[in-house]
Amino acid sequence: MPELPEVETIRRGLAPRVEGRTLAAVRVLDPRWTRPRAPAEVEQALTGRRLLRLGRRGKYLVWELDDDAFLIQHLRMTGALLYDPPTAPAHARVRIALDDGHRLVYDDPRRFGTGELARGRADLKAFFAVRLGLEPLDPGFTAEHLRALGRSCRAPIKAFLLDQRRVAGVGNIYADEALFRAGVHPLRPARRLTRSQWAAVRDGVVAALEAGIAADGASIDDYRDPDGVRGRFQDEFLVHLRAGAACPSCGTPIVKLVAAGRGTYACERCQPRPRASRSSSRPSAAAAARSS
Repeated sequence: MPELPEVETIRRGLAPRVEGRTLAAVRVLDPRWTRPRAPAEVEQALTGRRLLRLGRRGKYLVWELDDDAFLIQHLRMTGALLYDPPTAPAHARVRIALDDGHRLVYDDPRRFGTGELARGRADLKAFFAVRLGLEPLDPGFTAEHLRALGRSCRAPIKAFLLDQRRVAGVGNIYADEALFRAGVHPLRPARRLTRSQWAAVRDGVVAALEAGIAADGASIDDYRDPDGVRGRFQDEFLVHLRAGAACPSCGTPIVKLVAAGRGTYACERCQPRPRASRSSSRPSAAAAARSS
């Protein structure tokens, strides 16, 4: 699933090309994209409007249109927003013609992506208020902010980072990379982190996301930028998907385990496992490599 760096890469690639343009024609080919609204309602609401700004909030693209209308788009697992694709995408769900002759196609094999309307800034604010926490690249994203959120959280720190209502935009890839940078084990309960560990987690999250943005995102499966180009961050992973490989810091084999219900990668020398979760069932490097 595209995470914050991938969505930000898409936004940066499209914004100079689409801001100021009018949506001359909008065709929704898959009614699942607009549920519970009918496709015709969304088409009518978007067609003829000028795109003032293409923004991002967490993993969402936010299309700010004139007359105080907003399209809130989530790509989900396999969505790609393509600009002038040279061939017809096999799984086109939405087609948008711009007034300058260019076109956008939303392609999504698994059909999980969504496009939702908000009419007015109050509706937009209400939409995100119940879904997203603070942006990690926001100045207010501090160690003390995280510590206050995590003080009563019994869940592992990885689950804490994946909860979009607490931290907007971080998914499985960047949580693994951030926790390795922080030297914090993914299974450590959030409420048991020290002040210095919260500071390290904060810095690790920001560093991982900034590295992902600098590399135009990570292309493991379906993610592509608007020109159909793969990201490069998968070539820079420190631990994610590297079970059995040597830790880049200490050389200890990286292990794969399950945290927050997700396949998770860590160096258990650099990220000591909390005592309560240590057991004889700790995966060996060989077992981790087999399960990856």
